[in-house]
Amino acid sequence: MQMGCLEDHTADYLMMLCHKKKWKEYSSLQRSEHVTMNENTVKAICDKHIVHLVINNPPAETSPKPTLVVSLAHHPKGLPESFEEEDQFGGLPVIAPFAPEDIRERQRADTCICEILRQMETGKTVSPSLRKEIPELGVLLREWSKLKILNGILYRKRQEGIQTYHQLVLPETLRPLVLKSLHDDMGHMGVERTLDLVRKRFYWPKMSADVESRIKTCRRCVRRKSLPEKAAPLVNITATRPLKLICMDFLSVEPGSSNIKDILVITDHFTKYAIAVPTPNQKVRTVAKCLWDHFFVHYGIPEKLLSDQGPDFESRIIKELCELIGTQKVRTTPYHSRGNPVEHFNRTLLNMLGTLENRKKNQWRNYVKPLFHA
Repeated sequence: MQMGCLEDHTADYLMMLCHKKKWKEYSSLQRSEHVTMNENTVKAICDKHIVHLVINNPPAETSPKPTLVVSLAHHPKGLPESFEEEDQFGGLPVIAPFAPEDIRERQRADTCICEILRQMETGKTVSPSLRKEIPELGVLLREWSKLKILNGILYRKRQEGIQTYHQLVLPETLRPLVLKSLHDDMGHMGVERTLDLVRKRFYWPKMSADVESRIKTCRRCVRRKSLPEKAAPLVNITATRPLKLICMDFLSVEPGSSNIKDILVITDHFTKYAIAVPTPNQKVRTVAKCLWDHFFVHYGIPEKLLSDQGPDFESRIIKELCELIGTQKVRTTPYHSRGNPVEHFNRTLLNMLGTLENRKKNQWRNYVKPLFHA
């Protein structure tokens, strides 16, 4: 049967008939260009929602020949109930205007599906040579326990949670039409979404590869959608000797009795040796003075100095200091704190300060040096 157009006033009229049960008005539906039905048949159809009614109302001056069109997506023996429900509530549109007879013919004309149907109906096993000749045949045979024939049409059972779907095993000739309907006509969704739409309705061997290939070669998708940018691979920081790389970062804690809350932590990446210097603030001059007084004059000049991109570390004074002593200033990636190895020692120091007795916590500044040397 053919698909027709559903006029607005016809749709309203049909909804009124379905909900108000005005069966006497069904006399206008009894004539069809394709089928002839009595009143009881029409009532049964609309009661059970077996078909999708599409009525062509001709102009009044012509002889009324309303057309009743059967939509495959609502036929209980053609596709499962889940298809009906989605269409009833205005969900996904009807995919293909084919009657069950057309589906049967196309399945039996398919070189792969016809062999499965023959084995299920006659019990005669497919020969090994035929399996080698038709690669898709082996894939379908591995799904043997899930295959089922309903009204002469082959389906595959698919379990999703507590719901069971019956996927129509789609002949090769209908696959381009289905992919066009569920990708091109559904907004050119991505691979996962399109594959989800297809899986709820159909099945065929190597379906995922076909969907992915269709989307990758879709002209509209290629022109409109840019490829997702992959993040650059992370590379481990390596140091082969002491003072090869020095890392620094600020750690803020609860203010103590002297109203100091900041600690400048400096570590050697190779030896993991660390020092912690309580500071009155995080200003640039404070950072430069701590580096010089507490590290450089005691342990030497490093080749590289690593920090985050805070303004206190990226200032002109710090850069001039590094140029003066011949140290290369490097920085971590924004919003990626793991790029600075000093973060690990910060957690250790916080845990150690957290173990202080309550009477000592207010004087935590006096315990910083003993703790990081412990």
